[in-house]
Amino acid sequence: MSGWVRVAGLGPGDAALVTPEVTAALAEATDVLGYVPYVGRVAPRAGLVLHPSDNREEIARAHHAIDLALAGRRAVIVSSGDPGVFAMAAALFEALEARPEAQALDIRILPGITAMLAAAARAGAPLGHDFCAINLSDNLKPWSEVERRLRHAARGGFAMAFYNPRSRARPDGFARALAILREECEPARLILFARAVSTPDEELQTLPLSDATPDMADMRTLVIVGNEDTRQVGRWLYSPRKVAP
Repeated sequence: MSGWVRVAGLGPGDAALVTPEVTAALAEATDVLGYVPYVGRVAPRAGLVLHPSDNREEIARAHHAIDLALAGRRAVIVSSGDPGVFAMAAALFEALEARPEAQALDIRILPGITAMLAAAARAGAPLGHDFCAINLSDNLKPWSEVERRLRHAARGGFAMAFYNPRSRARPDGFARALAILREECEPARLILFARAVSTPDEELQTLPLSDATPDMADMRTLVIVGNEDTRQVGRWLYSPRKVAP
């Protein structure tokens, strides 16, 4: 069998949320590549080589998968959530731009349930109308661009899903994001902190923007800021489908 590359989303954490398509690709794979904890979610078996690597080695990982496929191997690059959302699918195509000899390879992107959809489903329907997703990390873009996008999204009336809100390496970024939101949004705007959704460590907390603090988020937290119409119904959070003119 000729070599191929699959970029597969493992979902938010619960094995029940991994798609059958991804499960089938992993069963056919000769090699699995990815960030250490994601590769750790793949069961070892005879004939399968696991290639865990650091989180900041995305391009090297993509080139490695291409090399394996050119050598006739069946390589699966794993991401959490969906591989096309702030994950490895874009990194693979970035590497492929420099590899014309590999551009005819059999490459497929296998979607998964991304964190914002898993979190929204747990909470109700806070993304029930127009929304956007913003990566708050400034590792690959300047903070000025993060701020520009935050302000425009808030002024545009979007619900917002925030990935990578706060880490040990970036302890102050989320505080800056909250300050921007408080400048652009009303204090009662609802905000959801959804941590480790679909795992035993899952925690959900909804509160007004005025009560949100930076320490409520870490790298396992997906943050959703509602739009001005987002409301609570009992324990549920939802954004109405109809917007008043």
